[in-house]
Amino acid sequence: MVLLAAAVCTKAGKAIVSRQFVEMTRTRIEGLLAAFPKLMNTGKQHTFVETESVRYVYQPMEKLYMVLITTKNSNILEDLETLRLFSRVIPEYCRALEENEISEHCFDLIFAFDEIVALGYRENVNLAQIRTFTEMDSHEEKVFRAVRETQEREAKAEMRRKAKELQQARRDAERQGKKAPGFGGFGSSTVSGGSTAAMITETIIETDKPKVAPAPARPSGPSKALKLGAKGKEVDNFVDKLKSEGETIMSSNMGKRTSEANKVHAPPINMESVHMKIEEKITLTCGRDGGLQNMELHGMIMLRISDDKFGRIRLHVENEDKKGVQLQTHPNVDKKLFTAESLIGLKNPEKSFPVNSDVGVLKWRLQTTEESFIPLTINCWPSESGNGCDVNIEYELQEDNLELNDVVITIPLPSGVGAPVIGEIDGEYRHDSRRNTLEWCLPVIDAKNKSGSLEFSIAGQPNDFFPVQVSFISKKNYCNIQVTKVTQVDGNSPVRFSTETTFLVDKYEIL
Repeated sequence: MVLLAAAVCTKAGKAIVSRQFVEMTRTRIEGLLAAFPKLMNTGKQHTFVETESVRYVYQPMEKLYMVLITTKNSNILEDLETLRLFSRVIPEYCRALEENEISEHCFDLIFAFDEIVALGYRENVNLAQIRTFTEMDSHEEKVFRAVRETQEREAKAEMRRKAKELQQARRDAERQGKKAPGFGGFGSSTVSGGSTAAMITETIIETDKPKVAPAPARPSGPSKALKLGAKGKEVDNFVDKLKSEGETIMSSNMGKRTSEANKVHAPPINMESVHMKIEEKITLTCGRDGGLQNMELHGMIMLRISDDKFGRIRLHVENEDKKGVQLQTHPNVDKKLFTAESLIGLKNPEKSFPVNSDVGVLKWRLQTTEESFIPLTINCWPSESGNGCDVNIEYELQEDNLELNDVVITIPLPSGVGAPVIGEIDGEYRHDSRRNTLEWCLPVIDAKNKSGSLEFSIAGQPNDFFPVQVSFISKKNYCNIQVTKVTQVDGNSPVRFSTETTFLVDKYEIL
């Protein structure tokens, strides 16, 4: 290894933050840093000092030192360039170059150090890329939060609406001298406030009873006129859970859509000592009149080893892609071995992969304007009518091997014209009056459910319904790249491994 450790220490040699890139005990690193101030000659100015075994490359930072500990045969010019990048990273996370501030942001600095150096070698990254990588912005989290906030707003609005309806029903019943409906044994007909609360509680409980047997996951007939009722029950059940569990926000009644999303997000139950995460993200832009403007897909295989006895392994990769993806291996992976035999292994077979850390070993990229490569085509046809616009929108799955879960097709709507009138629909829908959007929700799209359509009417112009945005998640990757086997370097004995595959949307829109 070239770079052994990176540390921030005091002028007395006390370690504040230290990241070792090779196996090294705490006593060893503390001893090296403690000896560092004694080696410096105060009469001369240098940027490095050497001992019989290691070289210290350092830079003063007010009352502290940024120190890199390297082997003596490392390239001093590259080490100085790496040192400058380390020194620039620290002010990004710490407001002052003081011991307390460094200690407070120690984990942020360690994560940033890991982006600069992998397996002892400098990564080709700059300061902006390090900041992007460490922020770990999650599209799925944003979608989850947006859905959660929408459900909360809908639930509160539904509660207020039901309370008004029940109060009105009670007043009408009192005027006619009849008992208000739906009371059961929940209160007196002479108490207005308490009976209203009782009616709300009873209504919610009664609407839950028929939902013990869930409806079919996928309606097949052309007429879905009762979906509005199903939506009301869905919100009722959510209110029930909100009232009974406090902070439990997600409804257990979201049907197969939520359960499918949970199954996709959940990690494998049995995670082996050798675990691989295969992740792909797609960015796609289409024109409303057809034609693929741009499609870009990025994929990566992340390797995580939790047992050091499996550190020296090789991954057998099966690449059945016929779309022309560009493959790139990690700099420390033997590229010739991968090209000749589709095996991922380190250049030096005597060395081991890092333990208990995610390492990207292979990544790929596909960029195309070929329309046949679009995984899910969306066709939106707004046509003007006497009362506004009739909108027909349909989808079709072009990749039969894919199974898309938790699909949401978001159509913008004109503001201030009310809710759309839904005609025929495959699946379910949500109308967000605040954001002026109609969300078409489909639990699963696969080879058995390749196409579907939605029809609705609303006041507006054809341009009001673009851009259409799509989001989904899949447990099958788009490019047919899989790890089929893992073997030991010595003896080629097979190793048990687990795989987690995710295909996500970064941006998918029809302009």
